[in-house]
Amino acid sequence: MSDSANGNSHGGDIPEIELIIKASTIDGRRKGACLFCQEYFMDLYLLAELKTISLKVTTVDMLKPPPDFRTNFEATPPPILIDGGLAVLENEKIERHIMKNVPGGHNLFVQDKDVATRIENVYSKFKLMLLKKEEASKNALLSQLRKIDEHLGKRGNRFLTGDTLCCFDCELMPRLQHIRVAGKYFMDFDIPTDLTNLWRYMYHMYHLDAFTQSCPADQDIINHYKLQQGTKMKKHEELETPTYTTSIPDNIRP
Repeated sequence: MSDSANGNSHGGDIPEIELIIKASTIDGRRKGACLFCQEYFMDLYLLAELKTISLKVTTVDMLKPPPDFRTNFEATPPPILIDGGLAVLENEKIERHIMKNVPGGHNLFVQDKDVATRIENVYSKFKLMLLKKEEASKNALLSQLRKIDEHLGKRGNRFLTGDTLCCFDCELMPRLQHIRVAGKYFMDFDIPTDLTNLWRYMYHMYHLDAFTQSCPADQDIINHYKLQQGTKMKKHEELETPTYTTSIPDNIRP
């Protein structure tokens, strides 16, 4: 296992939370491209920045899990949250635990049906596009992205529900990054530059430590889908220096 903490000191009485995430399927050490791992990493990173918790993040190579991991968790895949010796194993339970038991967590979980509806279908539409590889599924994804763009334009905030991040942003932005990186690689799909509200949103996210510290490399995102499709990385791709796509179109004014 390899560790990466976000450098908070362990002073005072703030609880230490450990989040175990999947490691890269390329090198087995750096962060992997698991959406839920990144989502909860972002949630907890924001709380660590507010000093309500101290956060330790551990990556586990699921192809060769260490003996202590196998002993404790058998075949349970990360994300796994550990809070004061208590291990929380399922995604919904992790979410509930952050909301109800982690200091400050309840502030991240905003109720907003409109936002929930707009963002919940975007990833399934992306997966369908990768599967079908045809124009209709591509247009369905574009239409969903337009709805998110319209929502951001109408609200006029930096993020989905206001000017501070909430659970919906930690859910949407990792998925947008997958759409951007894997969509381009597999389908030559680009998020249209005329979706200026959406691009401005991504610009703000790219300037936040909670996103950049938790974001997997482009190569790991691509490999995540190659493995799902039963193909493998070529040797030279595995040896590439990791890259992180965070550029935004020239026409976007933050």
